[in-house]
Amino acid sequence: MKMLAIILAASVPLFAQSHGSSPDKLQNPVSVLDARQILQRSIVATERSWEAREHYAFTEHDEDRRLDSDGRVKSQDIDDSRIIFVGEAPFEQLVKRNGRPPSAEEQRKEAEKLDKLKHETRPERAARLHEQEQNRSFVREVPDGFDFQLIGEEIINHRPAYILRATPRAGYRARGKYGKLMSKVEGKLWVDKQDFGWVKVEGDVTQGFSMGLFLARVLRGSHITMEQTLFDDGIWMPNRIELRASARILFVKSYDINRILTYSDYQLPPPTSLASVHIRRQPAE
Repeated sequence: MKMLAIILAASVPLFAQSHGSSPDKLQNPVSVLDARQILQRSIVATERSWEAREHYAFTEHDEDRRLDSDGRVKSQDIDDSRIIFVGEAPFEQLVKRNGRPPSAEEQRKEAEKLDKLKHETRPERAARLHEQEQNRSFVREVPDGFDFQLIGEEIINHRPAYILRATPRAGYRARGKYGKLMSKVEGKLWVDKQDFGWVKVEGDVTQGFSMGLFLARVLRGSHITMEQTLFDDGIWMPNRIELRASARILFVKSYDINRILTYSDYQLPPPTSLASVHIRRQPAE
């Protein structure tokens, strides 16, 4: 479910119908650029940020809550991890679980995964790189999979942003692994007017879809929000992703989840060694 949230939020400008400000409340609804021009420039900027993010180490705080029918928390798990590099490959290293250091069993599993990555075979490396390319290709499908409308402008974090609404394009046939999701969501995207980075994404699932070999189904009405931060080298990085989802396991048991991912302490390893981290990257003012 975490990978789904990251793919949907960090890679796709597709999410929101009626959340947040309505179009008639937005300021400056006219721009010299049309929606397609804004979108095309934002795709270029987003691919640049996506590729750069694959080389950054960072800290992830993951809150995974199960909710009852009244929205109260029934159970939760909180993981704190550090994404580091083994050669060129990222590795998610568990630091704490529910406020405590990993157990002996968790440490053993972590050590096994790390050792496997250190001794990655050529086929395994090829599969990993192919998965990264599949994630990127989703972004490239967006201009063909949706119709876009420029509905206004808004100031976010002291920077002006365009607001685009996206609706699925009838008859579009998905090319990549995740393209089939495009017909099941509608979206609203905030694009920075200066460098065309994605500032904010909000949205809802409009049609349910299956995942995990069809053992789980994400239901209509699930909602996702993403916010990004501009760093001093012109790269936009996620700082918060929230997923409120209704899901059904084995088509029988339904449950609601609230998943909140927060990211911080982005660092770029020296060019000579991606295995160590020294350079701190601060968010731009």
